Amino acid sequence: MTLLAWAVAFLLDRLLGDPPHWPHPVRWIGALINLLQSIVRRYCHSDNALRTGGGVMWLAVVGVSWSLAWGVLVLANAIHPWFGWCIEVWMIYTTLATRCLADMAREVEKPLREGLIEQSREKLSWIVGRDTRQLQPPQITRAVVETVAENTVDGVIAPLFFLLLGGAPLAMAYKAVNTLDSMVGYKHEKYRAIGMVSARLDDVANFIPARLSWLLLSIAAWCCRQDARAALRIGFRDRNNHSSPNCAWPEGTVAGALGVRLGGPNNYFGERVDKPWIGDDTRAIDVDDIGRTIQMMWLASTLALALFALVRFVWMGA
Repeated sequence: MTLLAWAVAFLLDRLLGDPPHWPHPVRWIGALINLLQSIVRRYCHSDNALRTGGGVMWLAVVGVSWSLAWGVLVLANAIHPWFGWCIEVWMIYTTLATRCLADMAREVEKPLREGLIEQSREKLSWIVGRDTRQLQPPQITRAVVETVAENTVDGVIAPLFFLLLGGAPLAMAYKAVNTLDSMVGYKHEKYRAIGMVSARLDDVANFIPARLSWLLLSIAAWCCRQDARAALRIGFRDRNNHSSPNCAWPEGTVAGALGVRLGGPNNYFGERVDKPWIGDDTRAIDVDDIGRTIQMMWLASTLALALFALVRFVWMGA
């Protein structure tokens, strides 16, 4: 039943994605973060106080997310096992983001292909933190490829990894960790103190999934007839070419598979950030690389599900 729930949830995510008007726990987690952040900022003013308040906020958000998920599952199973199973499928489905990630990338790609650069920049601004107002087509494409590569870890591999370790409640707790990082885990002055704990613990949570992505995306590159050997080599070689200890693993792997260069300097919140380059400039990046990256993301995600399902079956049975 457990493995069937995983498969059904994964299929639902692939078919439905994240309909904007459907109830979604991550939106509720985001609302809780905004509420607690406003409270912390009201009473904490120094950097030390903001760091402490940010740590308390992290404990509250992650603790509430796990506790509510666990409690709802217990209650649902007490009502009826099949009702509990359906709630488990829904929870797992909401922790995955394959279809949503692909759809967002296509939303940027479509106007880019049609020459509607301003529209493409606007759509890109919805999914990245960098300043998109002056980006040219190659830079827009690079940003989308980076986002899909990085979020293959955050949006699929890591939730499945924590699902394996602790079921739907732990997968939901991971989504809280990741949402905290995406909302407050920036090095910009506004978030540097209050988001320090969130940023560092997100790095801890993604440590193993990011390294698994190196292998899974390399296998996916081979299956998609990209350069799997370069994916393995450059993914490992450039693993430290990022301020995050995790992001360069998937980005370097995808850069190697495609033969392009990712990373480099960008503007965030009005400040220029000089990031190292990732990959070799074997050829110029082009808009078709968005589709190639999405294809590798789909396959790596499926491989992750199969791998973790196999581990679960060997470890505990179905």
